Amino acid sequence: MPVPLLDLVAQYQKIRAEVRAAIDGVLDSQVCIGGPRVAECEKTIAAYADCKFAIGASSGTDAILNALMSLGIGRGDEVITTTFTFFATAGCIVRTGARPVFVDIDPKTYNIDPQQVARRITKNTKAIIPVHLFGQVADMDPILEIARDRKLAVVEDAAQAIGATYKGRKAGSMGTVGCFSFFPSKNLGGVGDGGMIVTNDAALAEMCTIMRNHGSKPKYYHKYVGGNFRLDPIQAVVISVKLKYLEKWHEARRANAAYYDKKFAGCEKIATPFVEPHNGMIYNQYVIRIRADKGASRGQVEAHLNQKKIGNAIYYPVPLHLQQCFASLGYKEGDCPHSELAAKEVLAIPIYPELTQAQKDEVTSAVLEAVGG
Repeated sequence: MPVPLLDLVAQYQKIRAEVRAAIDGVLDSQVCIGGPRVAECEKTIAAYADCKFAIGASSGTDAILNALMSLGIGRGDEVITTTFTFFATAGCIVRTGARPVFVDIDPKTYNIDPQQVARRITKNTKAIIPVHLFGQVADMDPILEIARDRKLAVVEDAAQAIGATYKGRKAGSMGTVGCFSFFPSKNLGGVGDGGMIVTNDAALAEMCTIMRNHGSKPKYYHKYVGGNFRLDPIQAVVISVKLKYLEKWHEARRANAAYYDKKFAGCEKIATPFVEPHNGMIYNQYVIRIRADKGASRGQVEAHLNQKKIGNAIYYPVPLHLQQCFASLGYKEGDCPHSELAAKEVLAIPIYPELTQAQKDEVTSAVLEAVGG
């Protein structure tokens, strides 16, 4: 039985009428940039994220870039972030002219290690970007304490974590600013690129709003050089429709994860996701480790799943400090050992809410067969 890594068609079929009606409303209005539908989406996302302000963005990447630009991050500045994340996190730092400073992860959660952050601060450090990877919030309290002591901005890369919680607080609401992605594969995805900035800082929200319109206010008057970072109304209405179902989808993902955890329990060759007890995990991905130290081979598992047409993916095969484009920063293999080992062992398997029992059994049986468990 083929099982895709993600089945957006199955999701769409259940909400098709609502989505089509919402899109038709945009097309009938011909308000195709900005307008009331974007404003309403911003209002609902702000409320959902427990923030006062939300500013739509053209993508999760542009949300991060806008946030950094609005904070005044630029040439000569350093921004500390994790090496084990999607490229956009560091790419946005470089695009401002600043220098990314990569640190290692907590090997249990794959999130940035606050102790490593503290060690890498210099007089040039201006911000920290913790990434809430795979749907689990990073250890924010020590990061926030470091930032307060050093007067640093904290930009939460919550692209994979909308709705996730840390000690009862929502992802995106704890730092100076939070950034979400609505890429279609996210738990809350649009029908193309889209993103959102959230913050409780009124002045910063205003700056982000100016920056997303080429730095102009009023129109055609430019005090700043910004960008075209606007959220499209069609994306806004799709996101607004899907937001009503998001908590239910989160719960379905958690239930699927619990089933996987149970099926893989006792197999020492597989490490299932570790979730801190104070975290509300949303499982944007369900990532297992195929443990080489126990004699297992990720390549063998990949090949077996591919042969059975079961979706899988590696997030991420090369840590950022070892990417060719960052070679001039001077990092080398061995600098971030936990991230480097994770890159060799992690494997994501299907976790989407629409998985059937038969599909889940197919996935777990195939993984266990592949490791000889």
